[in-house]
Amino acid sequence: ENELFTSLTAARNYVESLKLRPLLMLEDEAMKDFEGIQTEDPNSVVVGLSPSNFHYKRLNEAFNLLKNGASLIAINKSRYIKTDVGLSIGTGAFVSTLEFASDKKAHVIGKPSKDFFHLALKELDPKLQPHEALMVGDDVRDDVLGAQQAGLIGALVKTGKYLL
Repeated sequence: ENELFTSLTAARNYVESLKLRPLLMLEDEAMKDFEGIQTEDPNSVVVGLSPSNFHYKRLNEAFNLLKNGASLIAINKSRYIKTDVGLSIGTGAFVSTLEFASDKKAHVIGKPSKDFFHLALKELDPKLQPHEALMVGDDVRDDVLGAQQAGLIGALVKTGKYLL
């Protein structure tokens, strides 16, 4: 049941550990990972892939929270994603917008964060060392280089969003 360790899992754990009350900029499907987390009177902003939230009014709401002391948490800082219509802008562009406007640096939870890869290994097997693990992904920067910078072996597959 707990075979997958995702950036959403890591983000929820982070939010819980700091007892944060986030404004969740997530799609409905991802919201289920945060069930039971208090979100009233937010003191943080969690940004994940959420096209329905990436509009001026919602971004401005997040910006104002950040300017008033809230922390910024990024599920990831992906440059782009593959969708059914081709490539689309990823979460990173919107995280960078909030960082620039609020003059705050986001705490990046998911790839390519070293912490993410190390937490995932710990969840799989606390004795597993980074050099003993292989990360297979379709993104050179976020998957392969992120894994390699965390000490894992990184392998690129030419599927998904891989581009020639």
